[in-house]
Amino acid sequence: MGNFIIFALIVVYGVGVLKFWNGFERTNFNPALSNRIRLSLLWPALFITNQSYRRNFRKALKARS
Repeated sequence: MGNFIIFALIVVYGVGVLKFWNGFERTNFNPALSNRIRLSLLWPALFITNQSYRRNFRKALKARS
């Protein structure tokens, strides 16, 4: 059971990284590659601790109209 939870958390983390990476241009963040990599990889901690990041993360995940 523990292995399944770890696997599920890794999948959720990976999906979050990919979705944020693909929607990064819809955020207000500086478009530099280093910034994009850092913000994509640190998304769980930033999502929990930073309200501005949460807003931008949701913008990045919204589907294009």
